[in-house]
Amino acid sequence: MTVPFSGGCICGTVRYVCSHAPLAMLNCHCLDCQRSSGAPFASGCIVRVSDISITGALKTYSVRAGSGKLVTRGEAAPGVRSIRFPTLDNPSEFHPLVDIWTSSAQPWVCLNQEIRHYPRSL
Repeated sequence: MTVPFSGGCICGTVRYVCSHAPLAMLNCHCLDCQRSSGAPFASGCIVRVSDISITGALKTYSVRAGSGKLVTRGEAAPGVRSIRFPTLDNPSEFHPLVDIWTSSAQPWVCLNQEIRHYPRSL
């Protein structure tokens, strides 16, 4: 991925620029990602919070995770943030290297056999 990379939300209220390459690029098949994305999985980049500058107000919401714990999206892992690939200004540079939570993948999803699969998180 070309660095820096940038993107934003569809309405233009939130914009971001990331100064370093992502820590990971992945597809998440957990039920929360399925529901929140309206798709069989959510694809995104994991970046350090210190590497990203954001303009506009971010919003969060809480869900019950597979662990049973209440998780606030946007605060689940302090120090890192997940950026959904459709928000990238150049989404063609997104190349997932791993599928996570494949234990929750829909049975009709065709997983890419060229990347690693994890039944849960990394």
